[in-house]
Amino acid sequence: MLDQLAPWAGLIGLIGFAGLAGIKNPADKARPGAVMRLMGAFGLAGLAGIWIPGAGALGAAGALGLWNHQNTKLAFWGRLGLLSILGIPFLLKGLLPA
Repeated sequence: MLDQLAPWAGLIGLIGFAGLAGIKNPADKARPGAVMRLMGAFGLAGLAGIWIPGAGALGAAGALGLWNHQNTKLAFWGRLGLLSILGIPFLLKGLLPA
């Protein structure tokens, strides 16, 4: 079952590209949630999807850089970054011996 979901889970990682909007429109540093925004760096773990099917969903963490953004549309994408959790089972399956 997990193998059938892997290609679709990998596509979730594309949400992480929304985090690039934070380059042009960064979140106000005075807003709470700085720790969550720093967790956007975990989006790089989505590169594991090259070798481990489904682990690309971890790339969605890149959108966490928009967490609690002053622009509500960008803040929505930041909340979608939590979908990166869906990539953890695929990463564990790929790293643990069978």
